[in-house]
Amino acid sequence: MSINMLLPSLVHWSRWYSESVIFCFFVFSSAALVVLSGFELKLMQHPMDAADSEASVAIKLHQLAIETSSNSSPSNPATDHSQHKCNANEITEQIPLAANPSILLHVLSSYELEPNDLAALEGTCKFFRSPANFEPDAALSLPELAALDTCCQKAMFKSMKNEEKEKLKQRCGGSWKLVLGYLLVGEKNYRREKSQVIAGPRHSIVVTTKGDVYSFGANSSGQLGLGNTEDQFKPCLIRSLQGIRITQAAVGSMRTMLVSDTGSVYKFGQDGFGLLGSFGSYTSSPKLLESLKGIFVVQASIGGYFTAVLSREGRVYTLSWGCDETERLGHRSDLTDVKPRLLSGPHANAPVVQIAAGNCYLLMLVYQPTGMSVYSLGCGQGGKLGNGSMRSLGTPNLVEYFQVLNIKPVSILAGAFHCAVLALDGRVFTWGWGSYGCLGHDGKQSESLPREVVGLKDVKARHLSAGYYTTFVIADNGDVYSFGQGKSHNLGVQQAQDDAEKAHVLSPKLATWIAVLNEKVVQISATNTWDWINEDFYCYHTLALAESGRLYSFGDGREGQLGVKLAGGEKARSAPDRVDIDLA
Repeated sequence: MSINMLLPSLVHWSRWYSESVIFCFFVFSSAALVVLSGFELKLMQHPMDAADSEASVAIKLHQLAIETSSNSSPSNPATDHSQHKCNANEITEQIPLAANPSILLHVLSSYELEPNDLAALEGTCKFFRSPANFEPDAALSLPELAALDTCCQKAMFKSMKNEEKEKLKQRCGGSWKLVLGYLLVGEKNYRREKSQVIAGPRHSIVVTTKGDVYSFGANSSGQLGLGNTEDQFKPCLIRSLQGIRITQAAVGSMRTMLVSDTGSVYKFGQDGFGLLGSFGSYTSSPKLLESLKGIFVVQASIGGYFTAVLSREGRVYTLSWGCDETERLGHRSDLTDVKPRLLSGPHANAPVVQIAAGNCYLLMLVYQPTGMSVYSLGCGQGGKLGNGSMRSLGTPNLVEYFQVLNIKPVSILAGAFHCAVLALDGRVFTWGWGSYGCLGHDGKQSESLPREVVGLKDVKARHLSAGYYTTFVIADNGDVYSFGQGKSHNLGVQQAQDDAEKAHVLSPKLATWIAVLNEKVVQISATNTWDWINEDFYCYHTLALAESGRLYSFGDGREGQLGVKLAGGEKARSAPDRVDIDLA
């Protein structure tokens, strides 16, 4: 709920009552029955005629057992006014702050208010800025306590020890509102604990809100996690994960990683180059990644030559190595060294909120009180690091462009060889290799600095996906735009396929095949990793998740990665097809 709905009432009543009095009701648009975390308030606004000087409201409070302490006194019918009709002037006498000190705290932490909303309350009046004198910290204001209470509702936070929570608070800037912001950005950017779809090279992974995992497509190295190496043309539940709730997934060339709600990481598939934490082997069933024990992981990302994971404290660890000795992403060790390495550098004093791995480079979104920053490291060829040069870097480097122009990045995407960033105002910026028009700048030239996609100047974006020389943009009105390599029918647009050049889209184009679905798309996933095993084999596809929970797929499907069986001789589909799985 937006603060815009609550703020007028909060301001009105908090100014009216003294600072030692808690208010207990909010007048919404009409008479309503409202449940506020343990209290049921029935507000019935009576009609007024011209002679009435005051509005009469009937208020009924039902206190739950959890609000009753062992030293509470029995209710006295003679003095209990909670069942009586009263006018506004009587409320201050009936419901003092000492009577139910937590009701407002419950209200503030039950409506999914965001940090800026809670900060707005503190800026409204002294009542919300003053210490609330509540446990667990009497010095905290009500909005700060509400932010802490909301944080404690998050699985990754509630399991932390008190000292760990305090350390995270300091890393975020010293406020529980900032910690809440850190948690919410992560949840949004990689859909933690929400349904999500991931299109990999020749196979697909689907995670449900409940934490179940389905897989389909190519399975020559066991990358589907089904205990065999048979390709699958329909979604198959990974039954060996029953009892384990998966919150996030990452895919690479013939490999998959899954992150659970307890911070554990599971791997399956080919393990060439040590990409999954061991060297030169594969497994066809989910296997716990032992080397990450002791690290509570919230996100994993697989590049072409390395793997990176993000801890709940906002620290980044890399496994294996980059393209060559100068680009080993913080390792600089023997190629067979698969021990996770903490990535140090100028970003280390602030928590990283999101990571995105490209073929041989890594992007990081760093959370700071003044706004978020983008850091990059790895292979710089094609300008992928966004620093104006083609030089490779083994340690993180700030992408200064966003700070210089006061642009606030909120989400990062790493394609195989190009990058995309979503800004707070809905603008889209791209850089890196420009092959096939994947940067959206009406050409194929590369860019070594972030550049706004001017073809989207009239579009406010809310979600991006960067793949193998492809980019997708979901606008706030539900429209989907795409550009880049379209030879595999994977852009969702109607274009010629007999001419290779005409199959590519050089600037943003409305994905007409998606538009005809008449569905509101909430996530797009394009094949996001270069298939170094089959680099000359066009096998790229796209998955689209609708708000309704329906899943659609299009592009190359010859190995089952679309989740549907194609007709004889058919290799790909340009029109989205419904996948037989419901993610509602």
